[in-house]
Amino acid sequence: MSFDFRAWAPAVSLALACLPAAARAAPEEIQVYMDEMNARGKFGLDVHTNYVASGDFTPSYPGEQSNVHRFRVTPEFSYGLTPDLELGAYLPLTTLDNRGRFTVSGEKVRIKYIFPKAEGQTWFAGANFELGRVQHRLDVNPWNAELKMIFGFRSGPWTVAFNGNTDFTVSGPQPGPVSFDVDTKISYAFGKAVSLGLESYNGIGDSRHLGDFGNNDQTLFATADTSIGKWDLNLGVGRGYGANPDRWILKAIIGVPIDD
Repeated sequence: MSFDFRAWAPAVSLALACLPAAARAAPEEIQVYMDEMNARGKFGLDVHTNYVASGDFTPSYPGEQSNVHRFRVTPEFSYGLTPDLELGAYLPLTTLDNRGRFTVSGEKVRIKYIFPKAEGQTWFAGANFELGRVQHRLDVNPWNAELKMIFGFRSGPWTVAFNGNTDFTVSGPQPGPVSFDVDTKISYAFGKAVSLGLESYNGIGDSRHLGDFGNNDQTLFATADTSIGKWDLNLGVGRGYGANPDRWILKAIIGVPIDD
């Protein structure tokens, strides 16, 4: 069954632009997951970068690193275990703070599954699970995990994707409640050269205050996806709203061809 998105594009675009978006202040990875997978036995490398150009910072615990004028670089290595299952490792999580100090701040592993697709199928679905350990400067709780549900579809030049995320503390001095957010992406392809779109990272609260949007971080990105030879690029300029201390964020994801 196909889905004609063209008739719904204006309404979806308006709804997306109005969504409250929540993404923890400039995390190591700002991305909406879709159905891209390495072929079986193939390796991949994406380099995630972001920079907080302006914002306010009040530490939420002693020793927290300021996110303002912080540059983050995180290589993500991946391996196609089967046609539907992919392993990944973020090694290492690095930061360059506003005083020019470079630090290695943690690591993270993941496993991603995408349901097999029938010929001509326009929608996709799957899940991704991540487990990570970070230094005290990035999180008061060193061990955290996330379960990400993936859904999306393509219709002609349009791509729409949704991630429903559940985040929880595995261990640490301040575990807190489980939190939830919904990340969304809509893009329009102008031929094979470039796709332009919006990405929003949408907090819906935690298990004690579900739907409390006013106390969640909010971010909306204008994005461009393109390729230069075999290199893939996702570029974005984001604006923080609501409780998000970051006001302007720049991001880039660089897909490096290492196993062609």
